[in-house]
Amino acid sequence: MDTSGIGRRIAYWRERRGFTQTDFGQLLGQTKRWVQDIQGGKRQQDPRLSVLVRAADVLRIPLEQLMTDSPHAAPAGSAPPGEVLSVIDALYGAASDADPPASAVLQRRLVYCCEAFQACHYGTLARELPSLIAGAGQAVRSAPVGAQSEAQAVLSRVYQLVTSYLHKYGESTAIQAALAADRALVAAERSGDPVQIGAAARRVAKSLVYQQRPQTAVEFATAAARRLESGLTERGALGLSTLGMLYLSAAIAASSQERTTSRVRAAGGYVDEAAYIAEQQGADLNEDWTMFGPTNVGLHRVDMLLRFEDGWSALEAADDVDQEALGRMTRERQAGHHVSMARASLLTRRKDAAAEELLKADELAPEEVRGTPGTVNLVKDVVGATANPGPQLRALAQRCGLRA
Repeated sequence: MDTSGIGRRIAYWRERRGFTQTDFGQLLGQTKRWVQDIQGGKRQQDPRLSVLVRAADVLRIPLEQLMTDSPHAAPAGSAPPGEVLSVIDALYGAASDADPPASAVLQRRLVYCCEAFQACHYGTLARELPSLIAGAGQAVRSAPVGAQSEAQAVLSRVYQLVTSYLHKYGESTAIQAALAADRALVAAERSGDPVQIGAAARRVAKSLVYQQRPQTAVEFATAAARRLESGLTERGALGLSTLGMLYLSAAIAASSQERTTSRVRAAGGYVDEAAYIAEQQGADLNEDWTMFGPTNVGLHRVDMLLRFEDGWSALEAADDVDQEALGRMTRERQAGHHVSMARASLLTRRKDAAAEELLKADELAPEEVRGTPGTVNLVKDVVGATANPGPQLRALAQRCGLRA
């Protein structure tokens, strides 16, 4: 058997799934050296078929894709889920000549959808966003000159929400999310509102990360923060929240790159900058739906360390998060933190703790766990790393559509 071809394919899919060599080896019950050897075609003997079956399962690909370079079907999760298609279609829909909804009605619908996002009610968003996209567009086209700024600000906020919603589905909707982010920024610039410009800029930064341009995302977010700082600080807590979130976006983008000492230092510096702004703001506030403040900064510090695959440091940083304050955060942030703790626990081989965190996230926000590919894949990884999954973990896997 040609192990060099198998090793090359393992390396490709391991990197695509975001596993380090150490992580991948642990999930297979092998050492980092074993992974290095098989990727380099240096194994002294052919790998056993059972090992390759296990590797394919961990990588979530058919076994045939490790055995041959022949064309294959797209991996599961590479196409947008059905419930998202109506939102994507609305992005490309033709402009309507219908009368726009009244401004107050449009604002109420936008608030309702933002609340649904923070409550992880993504099915609600799938139903509501298409008409909200159309209504906000109609409002801009029919607004008189004096009302254009406000109409463009609302349109930008709608596209920002669409971007955040589509980002929940990862690579499968990355292109459409990038389109929505670009439209959000265009509308924000037309509005002239520094808060909306800053908020849209961080959606663009996140889209750049999904496009494998993390350093460009860092530069974009920090440039926006410097350009808008004066205008944002004049807006009080609303502006400070926007400015702080821009630095947190830069931190997440910086930590989406391969770990180096300078990148860890830079990402930590962006989190520290956000922490300073949070001190100025003084509390956790949901200004413009950001939940920005000391607690959210702490949660982003954990996420930043996790992206650098430093599970132990992430767990230590999580110890500094005020649990009472965490309980006052939105369900989306609380559930996201439980998922982060599951990742950190898996990285540090605390499999039971990882399962416990996933179960907490599922109890709090089922759609965040069962409906988003990244978390479903984490559930699969935890099940795969656990020799004898308990009944609760098996039941969660089955609710996620996985074999357990």
